[in-house]
Amino acid sequence: MKLLKQLLLACALVSPFIAHAAAPMAKSQAPGYYRTALGDFEITALSDGTHPFPVDTVMTNITPQQALKDLEDVDLKLPLQGSINAFLINTGTKLILIDSGAGELYGDCCGKLVSRLRAAGYQPEQVDEIYITHLHKDHAGGIMSQGAAVFPNAVLRLSQAEADYWLTPANKAKAPAFLSTFFDAAQAAVAPYQAAGHYQPYQDFGQLEPGVEALPAPGHTPGHAAYLITSKSQQLLVWGDIVHVAGIQFPHPSATVKYDSSEANAQTTRARLLQLATQKHLTVAAAHIAFPGLGHIRQHQGEYEWLPINYDEVP
Repeated sequence: MKLLKQLLLACALVSPFIAHAAAPMAKSQAPGYYRTALGDFEITALSDGTHPFPVDTVMTNITPQQALKDLEDVDLKLPLQGSINAFLINTGTKLILIDSGAGELYGDCCGKLVSRLRAAGYQPEQVDEIYITHLHKDHAGGIMSQGAAVFPNAVLRLSQAEADYWLTPANKAKAPAFLSTFFDAAQAAVAPYQAAGHYQPYQDFGQLEPGVEALPAPGHTPGHAAYLITSKSQQLLVWGDIVHVAGIQFPHPSATVKYDSSEANAQTTRARLLQLATQKHLTVAAAHIAFPGLGHIRQHQGEYEWLPINYDEVP
């Protein structure tokens, strides 16, 4: 009897340590979408994923030492992960996707946009229009998969100047060698939409349809566009690649990247749109600022600052 009591006591002492196995680490984020309201429109930010951004080799017109100091000032360090964001606009009558992520072109890090679109409650077949800011892989790569249109019912729209540059073989021959695959990817991305009669580049910037205005934003690419979305006097500026690294280019807007087709034009466009966003208190939707890439910009002590939008459980 005494032995039985001792065994029961021992089991009681040990059981707290054996009753529960260690919980495995999930090693994943919540589904990458975030919703907010803009007047009568609903905006859904969609994450295509994150990928390493080699600040030390890509940034230009800034010293590596200054770039690293800028990152340290906002508690960031190398290797730096960069967000790839796209934005879905539900106007109540149309579903408009602005940019599409990298699709299958960047490997396992990315290509998550369609799964996030579905998690947000939509299907690719429901997208009516796609507006592309520019034809780089991480913005247009997601509209095509294995030669087929990912959004089979959507009309593809981008500036004619952007289309002319990337779809002209002679430009590929004159471009830096590291951009060669960008031309191939651009042509492959638009091909299924051309074949389906769903390819409609616009000749002129300006009002494209109610609530959607295309703004010229050349520099990063020759025909780069930004889109100003308006509903009930509220405005959202979807600006594509105006800023690649917020921690560097807000305090130093003259910093550029080696992928800019014209560094001078990129600097001029960035200065103009930063001023526009600040003066008009626009909400900004940014492709490469940490997901969801939605926020406002202010000037403080002579420098621009990024102010992420406040989280709201009910958009």
